[in-house]
Amino acid sequence: MLGDSGIAVNPLGLGCWAIGGPFTMDDRQDGWGQVDDAESIRALRRAVELGVTLFDTADAYGTGHSEEVLGKALKDVRHDVVIATKGGFTYDRDKRALTGQDWSPAYIRHALEASLSRLKTDYVDLYQLHTGSIPDEAVAPVFDEMERLRREGKLRAYGWSTYTRENVERFAAETRGSVIQTKANLFSYDAEAVAACERHGFACLNNSPLAMGFLSGKFSQATRFDANDVRASAFDWTEYFENGKPKPEFLARMARVRDVLTSGGRTAAQGALAWLWAKSGVNIPIPGFKTVAQAEENARAMVFGPLDSEQLRQIDEALGA
Repeated sequence: MLGDSGIAVNPLGLGCWAIGGPFTMDDRQDGWGQVDDAESIRALRRAVELGVTLFDTADAYGTGHSEEVLGKALKDVRHDVVIATKGGFTYDRDKRALTGQDWSPAYIRHALEASLSRLKTDYVDLYQLHTGSIPDEAVAPVFDEMERLRREGKLRAYGWSTYTRENVERFAAETRGSVIQTKANLFSYDAEAVAACERHGFACLNNSPLAMGFLSGKFSQATRFDANDVRASAFDWTEYFENGKPKPEFLARMARVRDVLTSGGRTAAQGALAWLWAKSGVNIPIPGFKTVAQAEENARAMVFGPLDSEQLRQIDEALGA
């Protein structure tokens, strides 16, 4: 359930950042390389067949391309799925570049209307502010506008993609929202922010639940990412990589938990998703994908469910938690 919105979802969604294709932020690559739209559409439809009901995108992803692909893929099952998108970044579609941020009520309304057009729908189930930090005085106006949009029927619920417990508390104090989206994975987990979601009855969408692919267990010292991949960009939040290579300390952490994650027939990725479910009942991981095989692997994590308490203990012990 997406908080107190009344919107039911299954325990796992899919994140649609990667299928947006290349785009830049601050003159650095923020996409995941070239994409095959036909493969993306097949993957999305296969995920629906396997029980995925929630799909999270943003106007920033490929400066609208992810939304266009998602709208095309899900148009025949629109009322059987939950579509979430985000706004708050400005962008140049011709240059496929993010150009800034705008959380003004007027811009948020404009951004949502543009997203609805690309998604080929007259409403979204969940609309989220994408800018993770805004001034205190801006919180109430932007979410008041989302409340008006909800009453107009253009969205069913709203939330904030942000990264601190303090912002969760601001969201709770100033809004009638239902959802927080935040980075959460076995390497980067803000237990205080998740606990705040529990306390306030918010769903917590977990972005980067596989640590930008690290927890798939497929990286090694020989892995390299080229300049067309965000993992080669030196953003603060690409902390698992340096100079387009996996950092050795994270390779070592992965080696220490691999056996536990893959126990019981799971893949490493499925184990990492199961860890999030075991940590909190409000967690809804939204792993990314670019292929049918990746979407299938992610969706089939639901077959196994959460890790048990002994597996959690073993992981804590392995990581020195």
